[in-house]
Amino acid sequence: MIELLAALSASAAAGIRIALPLLFIGLLQGGNLWSQVPILSQISSPVLLAILTSWSCFELFASKKLIGQRFLQIIQLLLSPLVGAIMGLAVASATATPSWLIALIGGMLALVLQLVQIGWFFRLRGLPLWATFIQDTLCIALVFFAFDAPRQGGLIALIMLWFAVGSGKYWYRRYRRYTRQKYYQPD
Repeated sequence: MIELLAALSASAAAGIRIALPLLFIGLLQGGNLWSQVPILSQISSPVLLAILTSWSCFELFASKKLIGQRFLQIIQLLLSPLVGAIMGLAVASATATPSWLIALIGGMLALVLQLVQIGWFFRLRGLPLWATFIQDTLCIALVFFAFDAPRQGGLIALIMLWFAVGSGKYWYRRYRRYTRQKYYQPD
C-alpha cells in the first residue's frame, strides 16, 4: 500500500509539470541516476540530464507568462499520461501490484490533474503568478514525499484528485445552468 501511495504522489507531480519531477527522480536516486526508471534507463544519463534540465528551466520560466502557459499546456497534455506512468513505475518498483496497473493509475491521475489545470486556465483566462509558484513548489514537494513520506504524498495526491472531481462537478453544474437559461427562457 505504501508503494501505491508513493506512486500516486509521483504521478501527481507529473500531472503538474513534466520534466521537473523526472529530473528530481534521477537526482534523488544518487549515482545511478535513471538506471531504475523505465524507458529513461535506455537513454544516456548525460544526454537525459541535459534535456531534462533545459526543459525544466523552460517549464519554470514559461509557466509565468500567458503565451508560455498555452504552449506548455499542449505539450503537457500530450505527455502527462506517459510521464505519470513512468513516475509511478519508477517509485513503486518493488510492489506486488502489477506494473501495468500502476502505470495505468499513474498515467490517468496525471492526465486528470493536467485537464483540471487546463480547465482552470481557461476559466481564469490564465493562471495567476502566485498559482504557478504554488504549482512548482507542490510538484517538487510531491517528488520528495514520494521517497521520504509516501503516506503524506499519497494523501496530498488524493486530496488533489478530490479537488479535481469537485472542479469537474462545479463546471458541469455551471454548464447545465447556462444551457437551461439559454434554451428555456420564456419569450
